[in-house]
Amino acid sequence: MSLGSARRLLEHFFRYRFASFWANVVLAASVALLLAMAAFFGTTGAAQHNAALHLTQADWQVEDAPGFRALPLAVDSKALPSAWQPVELPLALPIALLRQADGSVSTGETRITWLRLSTRGLPATPAPLALYGARIKTDGTIAVYANGRLVHRAQVQGPLWNSTRTPLWVLLNKAPDGAPLNEILVRMEHTRSAQVAVSSLWLGPVEALEARHRMRQWLQQELPAMLSAAFMAVGVFALFVWFRRSHETGYLLFFNLATTSFLRSLHFYVGVPVANDWFAWLTVNSLFWLVAVVHFALRQLHGRPLKWLTGAVVAWTVLTGVLTLPGLAILRNTPQVTPLIYLGAALMGVAVALVGGLSAWRCSSEGRLVAVGIGVCVLLGVSDWLLQNNFVSPEGWYLGAYTNAVTFSVFGVLLYRRYVNAIAEVERVNASLAQRLAAREAELELSHQRLREVERKQTISDERQRLMQDMHDGLGSSLISAIRSVEGGSMSDDKVSQMLKSCLDDLKLTIDSMEPLEDDLLLLLATLRYRLGPRLESSGVALQWQVQELPALDWLDPTSALHILRIVQESIANVLRHTRATEIRVATEAHASGVRVSIEDNGQGFDVEKALAGASGRGMQNQQRRAQAVGGEVSWRSGPGGTLFTLWLPLQRGGRAA
Repeated sequence: MSLGSARRLLEHFFRYRFASFWANVVLAASVALLLAMAAFFGTTGAAQHNAALHLTQADWQVEDAPGFRALPLAVDSKALPSAWQPVELPLALPIALLRQADGSVSTGETRITWLRLSTRGLPATPAPLALYGARIKTDGTIAVYANGRLVHRAQVQGPLWNSTRTPLWVLLNKAPDGAPLNEILVRMEHTRSAQVAVSSLWLGPVEALEARHRMRQWLQQELPAMLSAAFMAVGVFALFVWFRRSHETGYLLFFNLATTSFLRSLHFYVGVPVANDWFAWLTVNSLFWLVAVVHFALRQLHGRPLKWLTGAVVAWTVLTGVLTLPGLAILRNTPQVTPLIYLGAALMGVAVALVGGLSAWRCSSEGRLVAVGIGVCVLLGVSDWLLQNNFVSPEGWYLGAYTNAVTFSVFGVLLYRRYVNAIAEVERVNASLAQRLAAREAELELSHQRLREVERKQTISDERQRLMQDMHDGLGSSLISAIRSVEGGSMSDDKVSQMLKSCLDDLKLTIDSMEPLEDDLLLLLATLRYRLGPRLESSGVALQWQVQELPALDWLDPTSALHILRIVQESIANVLRHTRATEIRVATEAHASGVRVSIEDNGQGFDVEKALAGASGRGMQNQQRRAQAVGGEVSWRSGPGGTLFTLWLPLQRGGRAA
């Protein structure tokens, strides 16, 4: 392993450990905050309990009723049957004890359990009083009477859904006649098979009991509701992720898990009375849906199909949902049927937890984490079952309210680990890509250097070939003609001198074409003027230079520059040789698509077409050929008053003359 790879591996390791450390710190801080709040509330409540009366003794009786009925606004305890029995609070009444208290086998649909509380020993205080209880468990209306007057009712009439997790909190206003509080009656409606439970009660000033009530309310209802809502929000986020990545079914399972968990505990957080059969069907069957989703999540985690268990879970879930439909009414939501339904859900949950949990435990660390989370949820559910069936004191806590928090935490840890691992994997891939990119850049740089060297050599070769060709066609041919004329003795010294000067001009033009021009035609023409000026003066020809500012020609390279110089040179040379002119005017003109260079003399004219067709027009033909080579055009207009030569050059290669 290279030093760089080892360094990146250590960085990933410490980054992951650092993130895990801070995750543990946040979790520990949250737990410490909860414990501190609980301790604060408990200390505050304990400091003020001396001003409150702890009610642990009461009288109770049970009477038969034809069904849930409207609450009376006033009740006189002396008008009730005289079947009062002393009892200690907290009170957990099993079904057999309720039947014994009734004295006979009841045929009524519901029962009413009465509690009579004495206020003897209550310290005198002018502050408003409150009645607090950790829990009153019943499935019907709860009503409280102070001195026979109705002061509290949990519901007007009908079943009550959220009594098991809602602490009792009653504000006792002073009676209109100012009479002291002597007696409190608690009326609890319930079905025949319901198991009623009442915790011990506290009676005292509001400020002495409010902290305890708030703590119970927050930990049993508000905090679980917030955790459930947070779980649902993350589930909705997972659903939208699944919309974009539908091949990853884990996001869809996470959304279903959050939804079923939210629906399962929804009835505990409903703040208004609910008496809807469809709501009952939803809350009951959501437990089966939750177990089914957990099974599919475990199956995806451990990778085993478990066809027999999957078929049984799906069949039992669908069958229960159909049998309990309110429209069919095959199995109605009654106290006799609902425990059996929950028993079936418990058996299905145990089977899924054992088979799926063990399979997941063997597959990976994530599977073991999920198995532990399922085991914790099962234990919380068992504690709730014991509390619901009066095997433990009704002053205990419903720990099942935090199953959503456990599930959320387990899958949150899984998401966190996968997120961190994904980031590490992305960083590893990026590092690998960076290395490959650097190596590829080095290869490309080396290849580019080689190509530049080859291109430089090719450019030098092309330029050498161009110069050789130009010197052969221009300077070489002129020198050969001069040598032959001198050897034959047919040329005078003046003509030899003139020919040698022409050869020297050709050599100078070739050298000038190699100078950097930076796309500037004016600079090229100025160079030509500098070279030809002495020759024009020696010939007695006046030069009028009417050159204007011209746009840049981006295609002007040494080869094109030489062509332009040859064209202009040939035109001026023709004037000097044949026209007997005394004046030459060189002018430029810019157009939208190109530039014009015109050379006009005042010498004798000639027949342009005849000259182009004859042997003497080879110079003009060379001018046409060179103009075509640079994408331009040449033209002549000659008469008795002189000749006008025009060279048109495009701004861009491929342009046409205007």
